Amino acid sequence: MANICVLGGGLVGRFVACSLEQRGHTIRLIDSMELHDIPSNIEVLKKRVEPSEIAPLVAGFEVVVNCLPGRIGHAVRKPLLAIDGMSVSDLAFTAEDPRDLDNFAKSNNSRLVYDVGIAPGLSNALLMHSQQKMAELQVAKIWVGGNPQQPDEDWSYMAPFSPSDVIEEYTRPARFRRDYTDVTEPALSERHIVHVPGYGEMEAFLTDGVRSLLDTIESRDLVEYTVRWPGHIQKYIDGNFSEKDLIEAWKFDENRPEFTWLRVLTSDGQTEWMWDIIDEGKGGWSSMARTTGLVTVEVAEMLSEGVFEEFGVMPAEYIGTDDSLLERVIQKMRLNGVRISESKTS
Repeated sequence: MANICVLGGGLVGRFVACSLEQRGHTIRLIDSMELHDIPSNIEVLKKRVEPSEIAPLVAGFEVVVNCLPGRIGHAVRKPLLAIDGMSVSDLAFTAEDPRDLDNFAKSNNSRLVYDVGIAPGLSNALLMHSQQKMAELQVAKIWVGGNPQQPDEDWSYMAPFSPSDVIEEYTRPARFRRDYTDVTEPALSERHIVHVPGYGEMEAFLTDGVRSLLDTIESRDLVEYTVRWPGHIQKYIDGNFSEKDLIEAWKFDENRPEFTWLRVLTSDGQTEWMWDIIDEGKGGWSSMARTTGLVTVEVAEMLSEGVFEEFGVMPAEYIGTDDSLLERVIQKMRLNGVRISESKTS
């Protein structure tokens, strides 16, 4: 068993820490806020994570899990990778590309695997798996969203992770590929209706989710859409809401039923391959905490076991290059009650 330090005790960070503790690891959880209902076996430090002070906070830990909001998540990467032999399972949703630190990590015999959630994360691994198994990819599309099970007359939404990161999704220009050309469009473009299994019609729109996939997946078309209940994004576009307003309006209600859905669709022009991943929460944990955190946890355990032999910075696609690693993630998710279906049509 390993000594693992989790940075960030939000909805996902708490799930990651508790899951790793249940698997027998020694856990330290650090967050600037007072955390409640944390198992007594987990060491909790109430402290704001400052990049200049990171080394003593993680001293003695073989693996660090970065669950910090994107705005500060990137700032801790270089100090972590400066620690000789450090391994990082990184979930921070940042505008910066962690691969810029690849040579730095290698010079310190360190590793960082990033975007280790559901999307980006599992979606990346599935696309890489498709690319290796199919002929030349023509289509690679992702739809993903965490939402209440029923819409309401207001936002029909509550943020299952850092609200500031949700706002980043809505404002950061979306990079994608169309007809072999990499392009950038404003987020929220290409709005369309999509049928979600068990929930009916919802609305999808462009967000900046493909990121590293633009360099690793050689598909003619490559795009990710975020999914919300109809009316949600129009309300956002029409309004003039401050970040403070949105954080309050989107506050997560643990008593409200919710679900997370991911669809990954690939085609080589002959065969269409599709995965649907859906979860509705379990054991007091939200579906987004589970579907995101289970991937993060599995990568943290892989790092603790020395599964990743290479040093440097690696995107989540790395998992999809090895059938056994991808199958390990999928099976652990299924064992935890996440529904994953796969279909092929020719």
